[in-house]
Amino acid sequence: MPVTPASPAAPTATADLRLDAALLLLEQSGHALPAGEPGSARWLQGLVDALCDLSSRDALTGLVNRRSFLVALNRELDRVARAGEPALLLTVDVDHFKAVNDTHGHAAGDEVLRAVARALQDSVRPMDTVARIGGEEFAIILPNCPPAFGETVAERIRRRIARQAVPQPNKAPLAVTASLGGAYAPPWVRSTASLWTERADLQLYRAKAQGRNRVCIEPTAVSQVSAEEKGLLFGTSQFQDLEP
Repeated sequence: MPVTPASPAAPTATADLRLDAALLLLEQSGHALPAGEPGSARWLQGLVDALCDLSSRDALTGLVNRRSFLVALNRELDRVARAGEPALLLTVDVDHFKAVNDTHGHAAGDEVLRAVARALQDSVRPMDTVARIGGEEFAIILPNCPPAFGETVAERIRRRIARQAVPQPNKAPLAVTASLGGAYAPPWVRSTASLWTERADLQLYRAKAQGRNRVCIEPTAVSQVSAEEKGLLFGTSQFQDLEP
């Protein structure tokens, strides 16, 4: 006699959900609690949205975190490959940050990072993506930023950071500077996030080596296609037979 398959389990009732930890997490992070009647569809959707936002943000600065930054970076690479429009990636590193922590303590270091985060966001357009990607390292994705304007934008950011005077209790304010490196996504080329980031980091290392508190940017979008990018273009496309 055939066995009738068991019916799927009914969805867990709202009353059975353990939401205390999620609500506590939002409260501790300073995030607004969801609006609406607790347990209602509107309230649950607000809770999900708040948790998604929290998971995409750096807890200290409120900027986009590394995971969300990589998603945005790949999305911008896809756009540049399709449309050929210019896009600039800036990597930003706070100068002598270890000395700040060692001399003034980690609380002062946290205030420096928050101040730099505010300076970065105040210096860019709403369409730009500002992220903290680790430690004292930040990154900015600037869509539709031609090479003619890249240096000007980066210098404006550098100066804005240098104007920061981070207050300290019963001490003189801390001066802050940062070094910036920039690279353009190669237009009409299917590149990768790692290749684009490496190019920007190379310019950042130049800025550090030349004395810090300065900007180094590739003068134009990279015209030479790397072997890896060539493989991405030809290896899985209809043009494979055209590869030299």
